[in-house]
Amino acid sequence: MARRYRGKRRGNDEETTYWLSYSDMMAGLLLTFVLIIAVTMLRAQVQYDDKERQLLGKEQELMVQTDALEKEQETVATQSLILDEQQKALALQEEELNAAREQLVAQQDRLATQEDELKQQHILLSELESLMASQQAKLDRIIGVRSAMVEALKAEFDDSGLELAVDEQTGAITFQSSILFSYSQSSLKDSGKEFLDEFLPRYVKILLGDEYRDYISEIIIEGHTDTSGGYLYNLDLSQKRAYSVASYCLADKSKILTEKELEDLRKVVTSSGRSYSSPVLDDKGEVDAEASRRVEILFRLKDEDMIREMMEILNSQ
Repeated sequence: MARRYRGKRRGNDEETTYWLSYSDMMAGLLLTFVLIIAVTMLRAQVQYDDKERQLLGKEQELMVQTDALEKEQETVATQSLILDEQQKALALQEEELNAAREQLVAQQDRLATQEDELKQQHILLSELESLMASQQAKLDRIIGVRSAMVEALKAEFDDSGLELAVDEQTGAITFQSSILFSYSQSSLKDSGKEFLDEFLPRYVKILLGDEYRDYISEIIIEGHTDTSGGYLYNLDLSQKRAYSVASYCLADKSKILTEKELEDLRKVVTSSGRSYSSPVLDDKGEVDAEASRRVEILFRLKDEDMIREMMEILNSQ
């Protein structure tokens, strides 16, 4: 009985040992699983922490990028405003450029017009220069002729004993009215006729001689008075005195001139009265009454009036 019991005990022990080994194995597996799970969770936690740190870094980086983007947007907005201003300035500059172009075109048109006018003026100037050269030649010739005539008159009358004066510039001859007329009278005195008998042939011989006759356009006999009395009275007196001299010089039965000289003289002589419009002044600037009462004989040369007018126009430019 005892063996059988021991036999059974032994069998129970073996079975108990078997289940203990299985339990240990299961406990070991469970521990292993726990360890695996713990390790896995630890790794997951570590990975989570890493991911969280990465996410935080990304968030910070995103914030930095967001700030940078906002700044960039502000910069872009500022640049956009600047660009708008630049576009406006460019548009304004373009308008100004267009206006400048229009002005340039207008200036070019004006310049072309001015060039045409300048060409025309150059042509006119050339023509004027040619005319001036021609007129200057005439003027020089006239001045030369007048100078020669003045010298001839001075040579003729300086030692003649006649009471007269020859103007060295114009060749005008002046003699006092007292030689020819009584005071306030217009009829020639005998002494006046004798004076003209001596003077006129010598004067005509020079001015209407072969050398100068073709240059003479006019011989003027002018009467002048002093300033006493009214203007019209003196105008009438001066005209009558000039006419008396002309009448005596141009008389049909002249005994002092040949028919040819008389004919030539009649073609060019005129007479006029100047009243007291051109009195003679003394050294003090006062009217010299005696010197103002006079008769003058002047001459003009052909083309002289035209040249005088031209010179006056040129001098007034």
